[in-house]
Amino acid sequence: MFMKIFRYIFLLLFLCRRSLEHSVLKRSIDLIAAHSLVVDSRLPREIAPNSYTIDLHPFPEEGYFKGNVKINLTWHEPMDKITLHVHEDLIIDHSELKVTQYVPDDEKLRSLSAPYEPVEIKVKRSEVIPKQPLYIIHLEKQLKTGTQCVVDMTYSGKLYNDTSEGLFRSHYINTLTGEKQWFVASQLRPNLARKVFPCFDEPAFKANFVVSIVRCNTMKSLSNMPLSKSEELRPNSKWVRDYFEESPPMSTFTFGVLVSDFVSVSVNKTNEDNSGPKINIWATPDFINAVQNTTEKIYTSVRALEKLWDFKFPLPKLDCVALPNYQGTRPADNWGLIFFKESELSGKGSWLITHELVYQWLGALATPFWWSDAHINNALARYVTSYITLQVSDGKETFHNWPMTMLYSIYYEFSKRYPHGKVMAIKQDSSSTKTELLFRMLNYTLGEKTFNSGLQRFMADRQYRTFFGDDVWSSITEQARIDGTLDESITANEIAGSWISKDRLPVLNVIRSSDGTTATITQRVYLRERPHDVPEQEKFLWWIPIVLITQDKLNFSNSFPVKWMKREREVSLSDLPKKDTFIIVNPEEIGPFPVNYDATNWNLLAQFLQSDNRNKIPVNTRAKLLHDAWNLAYAGDLSFSTALDMTLFLKYEREYLAWDPVFTMIDHIGRHIDGSGVHKKFLMYVRMLLTPLYEELGIEAQEGESEGKANLRSSSKVFLCQAGYKPCIEEAQHAFDKWMKAENPDEGNPVANQYICPVFKWGSKEEWEFGLERVINFPPGRKPSERTYLLKTLAGCPIDSWKIEKILNITILEQNGNFTDNDIYLVFSMLTGSSSGYTTLFNYLTKNWNGLKKAFENKPQLWNSLITSSTSVFKTQEGLDMVTKLYKNKQHDFGTADFVITKAIKNIKEEAKWSNDNLPVIENWLQKYLNLEKNVTASEENKFL
Repeated sequence: MFMKIFRYIFLLLFLCRRSLEHSVLKRSIDLIAAHSLVVDSRLPREIAPNSYTIDLHPFPEEGYFKGNVKINLTWHEPMDKITLHVHEDLIIDHSELKVTQYVPDDEKLRSLSAPYEPVEIKVKRSEVIPKQPLYIIHLEKQLKTGTQCVVDMTYSGKLYNDTSEGLFRSHYINTLTGEKQWFVASQLRPNLARKVFPCFDEPAFKANFVVSIVRCNTMKSLSNMPLSKSEELRPNSKWVRDYFEESPPMSTFTFGVLVSDFVSVSVNKTNEDNSGPKINIWATPDFINAVQNTTEKIYTSVRALEKLWDFKFPLPKLDCVALPNYQGTRPADNWGLIFFKESELSGKGSWLITHELVYQWLGALATPFWWSDAHINNALARYVTSYITLQVSDGKETFHNWPMTMLYSIYYEFSKRYPHGKVMAIKQDSSSTKTELLFRMLNYTLGEKTFNSGLQRFMADRQYRTFFGDDVWSSITEQARIDGTLDESITANEIAGSWISKDRLPVLNVIRSSDGTTATITQRVYLRERPHDVPEQEKFLWWIPIVLITQDKLNFSNSFPVKWMKREREVSLSDLPKKDTFIIVNPEEIGPFPVNYDATNWNLLAQFLQSDNRNKIPVNTRAKLLHDAWNLAYAGDLSFSTALDMTLFLKYEREYLAWDPVFTMIDHIGRHIDGSGVHKKFLMYVRMLLTPLYEELGIEAQEGESEGKANLRSSSKVFLCQAGYKPCIEEAQHAFDKWMKAENPDEGNPVANQYICPVFKWGSKEEWEFGLERVINFPPGRKPSERTYLLKTLAGCPIDSWKIEKILNITILEQNGNFTDNDIYLVFSMLTGSSSGYTTLFNYLTKNWNGLKKAFENKPQLWNSLITSSTSVFKTQEGLDMVTKLYKNKQHDFGTADFVITKAIKNIKEEAKWSNDNLPVIENWLQKYLNLEKNVTASEENKFL
């Protein structure tokens, strides 16, 4: 139960930490959902836009806008129709539609210098294509190659009020006047420009924009370019039209608009040559003070990015806006006009702000030709963001512990028998993460100067244009050739291709000779889940850089490979130190792959890490060695005795980055140990590991302490609290007592989430039943998520079987009307996290078989969920025997769940084999460790319930 609770709380923390990461990863043109846009309605290539002249007149209070667009077009092939993207919500005034030819279609006439009189081209008809965002204008004649025309269209549309998409409106309350203040803004990525004006809504169709906006005279308007002039629509009118300077060529998704009464603060700095954009931060009058300190972060990041790209900010100005009530999951990174949530722009860190600024170059200035290349854009933007953030913060801002958190998550994902399952978004995310790490690998192995110069070469070549994914790798290869940092037989394109084309990662196995002076290195697919029966895995080969560190030369600044594995199964190394000296391959996690060694080398590493010289190995490499050892052991490639030896240095370790993989690994191993006889010994070991650390860190945060120290304290506390650490339980019960004594406890929950699970696990019967009453009596006016969390902890936290049985009786057999089918799904799911949970559920199923069958006779999905949750999570031979016996006794009575239990039995056999192979090894190691530490063990155990 302990491991289940820890896993649940740990995952909550992990997801919270990853939530920022994911929120900043899915941006603009490189949405993780970009795969769905590959089949978007494509426009013919015969005609392309040169420019848009757009006039918009929003009516915020009324909720609609009027618009006019003039699109200057060039014919690249003969064509008698014009096809545009138009959203179904856009209403075209067909009577005002006009097509005027400004350049003759006769090549001889075009060669003459004489002026050409514009000619109106008759429109035969126009049509909206059903169920597609397409609008086709049929002309009376076919126009030839080289013709230029202007399409003039008047239209109207709605200001979206429930979503921050297209052209939308929202409001805030002015605290001085109490009045509602409307504002209008736009969010057009990835293909929402068609909601605002008829256009060629694809990234490859870049064009110049000339924009004018009509606004109330008490408001201001912003667009991508600086304001040129303003004029009243007519004398004494409240309406003013603002005209903006013409933009450089840009894609439709980067077009932006804001009409508001916001105020601004400027960044009063210029570059040494007085160049650079004019930077303003905008917010409501009440919020402007909260973003005052953001100006320095924006200026610093812009300057760092200009230096990286060797290209000045592409536009003369940059406006960053804190939008109240902004509902977008990501900032709207229009070119020169970025919309943030208020909390995003006023936050402490600079990662998210820098990430949006990266897109001003990569995405707006240089743009992927089509969505199929979006993952390259996404990965490179993430890499550049992390690189710049570390640079401008001097390494103080750890954000998501780049790259360790990403590495560990993709190792887990790509090592599955079936990576991603059927979830395309997960595949897109993990693939982009892997590509981001490839950029990092090339930065190390080619050298920072060469790699950055390659990026500069790419940007110089693709500015104001579009690119394909291969263009990035080609630019890096060209620069590496010039600098002599890449062998003529190798290209970055080939290297990247071997990684991007596979939903897998390699593992290297390094076996040294008896005297240690030579080594054989082999590569194969890295697999954790059993059985390792991935089809054709022997064909999987990667281009892998072999970066080597030896104990006698601990120079971690040298990251150039001693050799490349050029899609070779095996290579050899020579001139290594003698056998009593360790080696490290892939230090600092230069490439995204684990490395296994022979037992002698692992033992040398474990001994060195326990010595006073351990800090000569940087923390990223210490974390990598620990992570690799545990994962290789979990996969069956390394003895758990060796992997556990690698944890012994943790009693001296105080860096959060080294501890970060420990919590994940304990969780993974705990899933197998939970419910076995080894479990209690493992818990004692973990408590002994964490208690001194937590007590040394102190209960309260210290002024000016690092983010890593705060995270380490938090993670340690969560784990210890769920393990029954007395001070933590007492603190949780004290907080919970205030809720129990509240006059009306159903009005709200005053208890922090971190305290609820420990109380439901270690607290009294009265405390747990109080929580149950709060779920049953939950008021409809409160947030449903609060009830969901409470129900999760009520079901998932208790270790007492009577609590679990009671909640099952209430929700299923008693059919309490306060619980829905979704609640029952949730309860089942929570019970799969621990042996006490799923064992109690299994026993409950066998004891109440007939009643449960009747309760779910018309709900096959719930029945299947029950069978899955109660039978598929066992890990031992004892569990296999229990499930097999049930299947034999009820073989013809499982109905739709028959396939569920047969699959469960097959999986449990694999898990039981793992347990039979590894639990004796783990138990022997733990017993030996606890015998050596028996005096410490007794004192530490007294601190736990």
